[in-house]
Amino acid sequence: MPQFSQRTAWSLGENALTAARRRRQQAGLAILDLCESNPTRVGLAPAWQELAPLLSQPGISSYSPEPLGLEGARQAVAELHGQRVPAERVVLCASTSEAYSWIFKLLCDHGDSVLVPTPSYPLFDYLAGLEGVRPEPYPLHLVADEWWLDTQALQAAWHPRVKAVLVVSPANPTGSALRQSEARFLEQWCGERDLALVCDEVFAHTLGLGGADVGDRQPTCAGFSGCLTLVLSGLSKVCLLPQLKLGWMLVSGPAPLAAAAIARLELIADTYLSAATPVQLALPGLLALVPAIQARLGHRLVQNRQTLVEVFAGSPCSVLPADGGWSALLRLPRWPSDEQRALDLLEHHGLVVQPGWFFDLPGDGWLVLGLLQPPALFAPAVQQLALALTADL
Repeated sequence: MPQFSQRTAWSLGENALTAARRRRQQAGLAILDLCESNPTRVGLAPAWQELAPLLSQPGISSYSPEPLGLEGARQAVAELHGQRVPAERVVLCASTSEAYSWIFKLLCDHGDSVLVPTPSYPLFDYLAGLEGVRPEPYPLHLVADEWWLDTQALQAAWHPRVKAVLVVSPANPTGSALRQSEARFLEQWCGERDLALVCDEVFAHTLGLGGADVGDRQPTCAGFSGCLTLVLSGLSKVCLLPQLKLGWMLVSGPAPLAAAAIARLELIADTYLSAATPVQLALPGLLALVPAIQARLGHRLVQNRQTLVEVFAGSPCSVLPADGGWSALLRLPRWPSDEQRALDLLEHHGLVVQPGWFFDLPGDGWLVLGLLQPPALFAPAVQQLALALTADL
C-alpha cells in the first residue's frame, strides 16, 4: 500500500450531522436546508439566456494562454474594483481557493505560518496544510453584538516565521467587515514587520446589502501601499456563478515589492494555466451584470433577515447584526450543545442548520443559517425553527 503524506492525514469519516442527513434522505423524508449557499439552486444566479451569448464567443475555439490572464479580462476586473489596482497587477485563477494556494507558494516555506481569524469558515486549515504551512489563529471579539479585531492578540501571535495575516471582510459567517481604523492598523503593522496582508473580499459586494449602516467600514483593501497586499474575489460570489470557476487577486503595496510579487506569481500561474479561455472572454460581459445581480441578491437578503428578526423578536434567541455576507448568526441559551441542537432540528423537523463549533464560534449557544432560500420557503421554515427552539428552551 502506498505511503500517504501527513498533509492528507485527515479524519475522513462522516460527522454526526452528515450521517443524520444521509439517513433522512435514504428514508425519503423531507429536508429543508436553511444553510443553502449555492446560488444556482435558489433562483438567484443569472439565467442561461443571459449567459449563452457571453459564453459562445468566436475566440473560444483557439487557445492563447496568458499566465496572469487575458488582458481584457484583467482590465474588466480592475474596472470592477474602481481601478484601485491597475490591470497589470491583476492575476486570474480558477478560484479563490487556488489563489490562496498560489499565495502560500509565493510567501511561505515549509513550516512557515500565516495568521488566520477565528471565528471563520473552516477552509484555511486545509488550504494552508496542503501547502505545508501552519495556520495560527488570532481572535475576533464580540462586544455589544459587534465583532472587533483584537489587535493585542494579533500582535502577541506574531513570531519570525509568520509570513502573512489573513482577513475576511465581510467575514463568513459573522458578516462583520473591517473598520477603517482596523484596516489602517493592519496595513501599518504588516508593513513594519514585512508581512503580507491577504484580504478575502468575496463578499465585499454585499457590504450593506442587508440594510446595515456600514459608514465606518473599509470597502476594500485593494490599492493599499503600506505593505504587500493581496485582495481576493471571484465570480462565485460577485456574479453568483460558482460553476464558471474564475477567481482573481489584486496585488498592491510598495512598488518594487508588488512588482516582484507579480513576477513570481506569473511563473506560478504559468505552471498551472488553470483559468479557462471561455470564461475569461466572457468576463467583461459577466461583470456588466453585477449591478442587477447584486440588486436581486440584496432584496432577498433584506427580506429574509427581516423575517428572521421579526420571528425571533421577544424570544430567548437573538439574531446578530451583520455588515454583509449571506449568513445569519442566531444566539441561543447554551443548553443543549450546538451539535445536539442541530441534530434534533434535523432528525425531528427536517431543518438543516449549522452548529457554531463548525466555525469556531466561542462556546455553545450558536446556530448559523443561510439567507439565500426563496422567501416563500424561508419564512415558514423559520417559523418552524422558532417553534422547535422555543419548545426546548
